[in-house]
Amino acid sequence: MTVFDYVGALKTSEPLLDVLAKPSTLEDLKTSTFHYPPHLKPSVIQAGLKSAKYFQGKFHASRENYLEATVSVEGLDKSVLIQGHVSLNRAVNEDIVAIEIFPEDKWSAPSNLVLEEEPDVDAASGEASEENEENEKSRQLKDDMEKKMQQKVAKKDKQPTGKVVGIIKRNWRTYCGVLRPKTSKTSTRYVFVPADRKIPLVRVETQQGDLLQGKRIVVAIDEWPRSSKLPIGHYVKRLGEVGDKNAENEVLLLEHDVQHDKFSDAVLACLPTMPWILTDEEVKKRTDFRHLAICSVDPPGCTDIDDALHYRVLPNGNIEVGVHIADVTHFVRPGNAMDQEAASRGTTVYLVDQRIDMLPGLLSGNLCSLRGGEERLAMSSVWEMTQTAEILNVTFSKSVIRSRAALTYGEAQMRIDDASLTDEVTVGLRGLNRLAKILRARRKLNGALFLASPEVRFNIDSETHDPIDVQTKELKETNFMVEEFMLLANISVAEKIHKEFPEYALLRRHPAPPLSSYDPVLKAAQSKHLDLTAKDGKSLSDSLEKAYIPGQPYFNTMLRILTTRCMMQAVYFCSGTVEYHDYQHYGLATPIYTHFTSPIRRYADVMVHRFLAAAISKDVTYPELLDRKVMDKVCQNINYRHRMAQYAGRASVSLHTQLFFRNRKVDEEAYVLFVRKNALQVLIPKYGLEGTIMLSAKNDKTDIGFKFDQEDQSQTTGSVTFRTFDRLVVQISVDQSSLQHHRLVVNVVEPIIPGFSVTPSTETAPVGAPPKMRKIAGDA
Repeated sequence: MTVFDYVGALKTSEPLLDVLAKPSTLEDLKTSTFHYPPHLKPSVIQAGLKSAKYFQGKFHASRENYLEATVSVEGLDKSVLIQGHVSLNRAVNEDIVAIEIFPEDKWSAPSNLVLEEEPDVDAASGEASEENEENEKSRQLKDDMEKKMQQKVAKKDKQPTGKVVGIIKRNWRTYCGVLRPKTSKTSTRYVFVPADRKIPLVRVETQQGDLLQGKRIVVAIDEWPRSSKLPIGHYVKRLGEVGDKNAENEVLLLEHDVQHDKFSDAVLACLPTMPWILTDEEVKKRTDFRHLAICSVDPPGCTDIDDALHYRVLPNGNIEVGVHIADVTHFVRPGNAMDQEAASRGTTVYLVDQRIDMLPGLLSGNLCSLRGGEERLAMSSVWEMTQTAEILNVTFSKSVIRSRAALTYGEAQMRIDDASLTDEVTVGLRGLNRLAKILRARRKLNGALFLASPEVRFNIDSETHDPIDVQTKELKETNFMVEEFMLLANISVAEKIHKEFPEYALLRRHPAPPLSSYDPVLKAAQSKHLDLTAKDGKSLSDSLEKAYIPGQPYFNTMLRILTTRCMMQAVYFCSGTVEYHDYQHYGLATPIYTHFTSPIRRYADVMVHRFLAAAISKDVTYPELLDRKVMDKVCQNINYRHRMAQYAGRASVSLHTQLFFRNRKVDEEAYVLFVRKNALQVLIPKYGLEGTIMLSAKNDKTDIGFKFDQEDQSQTTGSVTFRTFDRLVVQISVDQSSLQHHRLVVNVVEPIIPGFSVTPSTETAPVGAPPKMRKIAGDA
């Protein structure tokens, strides 16, 4: 008797049967028509890898086009493009696959199409067709789309192209989404639509289909046989109602693998006993900075205050500047349960309406937080510099501080601007601001890039916790002031720990992108008769500074946003695993860099503090700290957690944007960011939002007749032509017709295109602020 048979014999079997793979279903499908080539056997793959006939890499599905993907292969400069469902051959995002690369005459380029997968539905019954898996209409549509992707490609635009020949390792996880409604009352087969557009639709069988309609659920994939157009999976659990904010938050946390369980008793047992008291014995081990006018400057509502600053004039006329960072490692000792938990979480995750801490609240919001008027332990970096910000020397120490004030960026800015204030803290802020401007200008001369990214801020209702206003974040001089000194501290510490531990130090690098990555932004600039140079960071920075068009205030910001999209991701690494010339941080134009300034919220900084403490003989090393393999694994995990935290934050912004615009229709000014083969991607500056305007109907029988010019990167219909950076007026609303994707919808209002543009809205738009530039990927 199988497990499936045993569970089926139980009186309450239906819910339990749902969470098991259906062997009978899989067997039935194995006897059906084959839709994909067979995967090669492992022995054949291994032989092919050795002979370089095949290549191994990670499969990256496209979010914009379900019929496209890329495979990153170690040793190849460019990712390998995979196009069409046969070439994709049942690979799922993040799988490790074996691929065969086509001869160069068969290479292609990304299609520029925006395509979403639709379930195969029989027109008469609404059921997924069980024999052929798709009716003639849906098959014809897919064939048409694949033909569109087979475009003529200029030789310079081609990239290595190939097909998946086997799966080396499945990296399947559980997936959140909804069941597609069906019309048949008898069938138990459903199509599951994942929330992540990189994941294919999944066939599931459940006895609880009626109860699960309109619910966010979790599904696991069991198998993807050649005979099935879709992978086969089973129902795992229910999360809540579609559109319910708590359920949607749970979805985005699960989808981005954010560890958000409560801290275990073992972790909490590592916390110090309260009330915590700073002892005289501990003070004697440290440099005492409690007499200095130290203050912190952070966003409104910040409770996990990592950093504080001080400024004072020395008797010799030079300046002393100090950056003081919370001494988290005093409380989080290597190898204990709290350290293991922090290492696993990797980072604090910030959502619009909540924060998932890396460390328990007693540390993150209290004992390690450099709150105003309270004595706290710190790791300090103190420079002596001239009045023109030339650094003469730097010292590092474990210290004790008492911050005079915990200020917001706005409060600090008001102090600097109010000439009547002459207290020690305010005078120090003015001095820091003056030096920061010099440091920033110097970095710019060295080729540092000051890029841009639209970033929004929500005002949340205190009772319902729903967004009541949305606008772009406005940055002040004090934002840049703090950033400059955090960057300086990170660079100084990187130099110190690398000098002492050249084989093991945890550093951060930002590789220079290949020149071909800049092609989209260079073409976009040329369309406006601007000459942008990207041969190196310095030339790019200089040409961006000059790229302005009179009467188009957002042009330079959009150009910087496009440039940001061309960048590689910055990553953590162990110094002994990379050649020194590859240490560089391209965006910051510095040969060496690390993260030291945020140990409350980043585990990388915790490790850097341990290296620094050992370097200044204030703590001891331990075996794992001086083990390259261990450090490399630590770096891999924190890179992954950092990336997932960023994605989760963006998903939270997207969710709250939908909540804000739900039941509203608002007209706003927008600018074209990207021109696709069947869509425009636009930026709406007032809210810092991006949206997609589809230019053809899903059945591709629209009468509008947009024509895409690949070389000119334009879309034309009649007398109207859209190019990158063109201005238009759009209408923002939320489409709630789709059960799965309550999505932000952007339609054209102006220019007026008969049969395509929508009627202007009569609703009044909420007041917002124009977008401001922010630092590259928040790397301070």
